[in-house]
Amino acid sequence: MLRPGQIITLCALALLTLGVVMVNSALMTVAPVDGNGNQLPGVTAESILTSRSTLYMALALAALALCAMLPIRQLSKLATASVGRDPTPQAGLRTLIVGVLGLLAILATVYLPGIGHSANGSARWVRIGGQSVQPSELVKWGMIALIAWYGSVRAAHMPRFWRGLMPALLALGVVCVAIVKEDLGTGVLIAAACGLMLLAAGARFWHLAIFVPVGLAGVVTAIVISPYRVQRVMAFIDPFQDSQGTGYHVIQSMAAIAGGGGTGRGLGHGFQKFGYLPEDHTDFLFAVVCEELGIAGATLVITLYVVLLLTGFSIVRRESDRLLKLLGFGVMATIGLQAVINLFVVTGMAPTKGIALPLMSSGGTGWILTAGCLGLLAAMDRTLGGDSRGRRSLRRRARRRARTTRAQDRRPPPGARGDDAMSGSAAPDPRHPLGIVFAGGGTGGHLFPALA
Repeated sequence: MLRPGQIITLCALALLTLGVVMVNSALMTVAPVDGNGNQLPGVTAESILTSRSTLYMALALAALALCAMLPIRQLSKLATASVGRDPTPQAGLRTLIVGVLGLLAILATVYLPGIGHSANGSARWVRIGGQSVQPSELVKWGMIALIAWYGSVRAAHMPRFWRGLMPALLALGVVCVAIVKEDLGTGVLIAAACGLMLLAAGARFWHLAIFVPVGLAGVVTAIVISPYRVQRVMAFIDPFQDSQGTGYHVIQSMAAIAGGGGTGRGLGHGFQKFGYLPEDHTDFLFAVVCEELGIAGATLVITLYVVLLLTGFSIVRRESDRLLKLLGFGVMATIGLQAVINLFVVTGMAPTKGIALPLMSSGGTGWILTAGCLGLLAAMDRTLGGDSRGRRSLRRRARRRARTTRAQDRRPPPGARGDDAMSGSAAPDPRHPLGIVFAGGGTGGHLFPALA
């Protein structure tokens, strides 16, 4: 019987493997040539195994394995130990402020000259040694960890508005505003996931509901002040109004999905990836999956995510450590929301946004960090399973001792049967339901029942 942590590992492995294959398929070109005009070989098994996506997959699996072996319960106690010794109402607020400042510093690296990199009009990447890193991915998971820590050390204050919820909302708002400037989708994702975490931590629903209109107003403002975001909303409402402009992206995505049918065109035989579908190997990879693998491939991908989420939440439900429980909930909520947003965008059910499909869309930073966070869930299950087995062993020993004690209590004390032996009758057996025993008596040695 597979443990939940093992199921999570297998789902992550399946999604990463499928992602590597589909990314390489989406990157296919018609008659590729080198700088001298010589034709290059197409996609082969060797080219897939030596591709950059395979390297990222290996690093992601290494991160998952490393995080799965961490002494996570000792780390949880260490993370909350210093605050636990501080009885003041302000305990933990200083660390929250320092954490927010650190996350803002990470976001600011995209504006540093020499390493900051812009694409599609947005400054979201940092180039280090020829490799691109997306700081918003680091901040996303860092914010999840920070809110989980805050919700655990301030558990007694979470139902209160000013002492519990308000500091966390201020920290969340500052970070999300900084992210929304360049990436509206990731900012909304972080706000939604952390909002759910605060509810799970004990915040009152109506306290959070007060800020929902404020958040919606912020999103509307971010859309209105950016012309390209307004165009994306208009394309979502009617993509065919400008089919060769703002609506081109979503039209080509829906054409790819419709062209796959039930069984698909076959792996590597899709048409839309040959210069028609933009971002086919990143944000719109699911459209390529639908075109080449059909409904069967789409169902496989969705099933893997459903199994992953159900298994992860089952670990969270059994977890007893408050910090780990909130952290696991935040990880699974983030992955689930991110997958839903991407699927909605690709199928034309939401405006176009740059939200990747977790563990599938091309991206080294996202793969490694997401796999590492899933490794933390596996570590929770590994250590929780040991505790559960220990508790079951103790319960079995207690039951055996109880049975032994009851058996000893039922035995008559020494010498209690002396008079019965002299009279030729036997003492009633308390274990017999009718209190009937058989005794020998008389010269003939006949057996007869003696009623107690």
